[in-house]
Amino acid sequence: MLFPTTLVGSYPQPEWLIDREVLMGNVPRLRMRELWRIPEPRLREAQDDATLVAIRTQEQAGLDIITDGEIRRESYSNQFATALEGVSLDNPGTALGRSGNPIAVPRVVGPIRRRHPVTLADLAFLRRHTNRRVKMTLPGPFTLAQQAQIDHYGGSRELAAMDYAAAVNGEIRDLFGAGADIVQLDEPYLQARPDEARAFGVEALQRALDGIRGTTAVHLCFGYAAVVHARPSAYSFLPELAACHCRQISIETAQSHLDCSVLAELRGKQIILGTIDLDDMRIESPEDVAARIRRALPYVDAANIIVAPDCGMKYLPREIAFAKLTAMVAGARIVRNEHERSAACKGRAANPDREASP
Repeated sequence: MLFPTTLVGSYPQPEWLIDREVLMGNVPRLRMRELWRIPEPRLREAQDDATLVAIRTQEQAGLDIITDGEIRRESYSNQFATALEGVSLDNPGTALGRSGNPIAVPRVVGPIRRRHPVTLADLAFLRRHTNRRVKMTLPGPFTLAQQAQIDHYGGSRELAAMDYAAAVNGEIRDLFGAGADIVQLDEPYLQARPDEARAFGVEALQRALDGIRGTTAVHLCFGYAAVVHARPSAYSFLPELAACHCRQISIETAQSHLDCSVLAELRGKQIILGTIDLDDMRIESPEDVAARIRRALPYVDAANIIVAPDCGMKYLPREIAFAKLTAMVAGARIVRNEHERSAACKGRAANPDREASP
């Protein structure tokens, strides 16, 4: 099917589950247990219930590829980052966030190793509760190394990134072995730190994807709209991913008004095309979404476009998120119908005798 639809990863958590005031303007790098309104031992059950709502909501909106909404996570990266060996959580470090301000982060004090699978139970729950294709998301190795204070490895982020990549690689293998259709690596810091990214970002990604046979994606963005408001009109790091072994590349175009001509440099990749502006509480019309899809078509084959929001929807009100997803699905349907009609017309023109035959 042309123009299938999906989330980038996250969907808004209900306010009975999280304290949204604590969440807003915050992307936790460490565990943030004060975020949850439900105490242990009932938290996991509550997270399961909220995840089921997120799955059903995506299905109701008409999405073709479903995620678990990252409902059990305090952020896109900290669930995995804080589960690794070699990381001190009791004595955290500091690093500069995307806004340039220092934030508390894990401190790397020894070799980074994955102790055990981190997201397999989440995938199993998702797989049990939908018969549509499913996608799981993980933080990428370059971003993980940027979101930590590296006291081990002689302070080298590059060396740390390679061991993060090995940990991510193990998790990806387990996810595909357990039935994931797509695994996406979130790598926003490739865009935020382009000089370091050019030095070792793609190498770290290749290490994370080494030997992986399933469909993989890499997501780049300019940051959550609730946290980073300014948007450049072009990526500082994107064409470099043409060399990456991933099948799909996820980008934002709506809020940034991206010049889509850069996508011509990613020929052969599937593009997860961000078409929903997460900094605007107004609901796009289906035609708005269709127009954003059409902007990419001169540079990307229609068969290689997957339609999505610009980034995770975590910080939106739930009713706004659902309305935007519904418009997104309708917009994808408009362009899909256009292409199907065009293909049918070309087929009739190529076979005029077929129309007249009994």
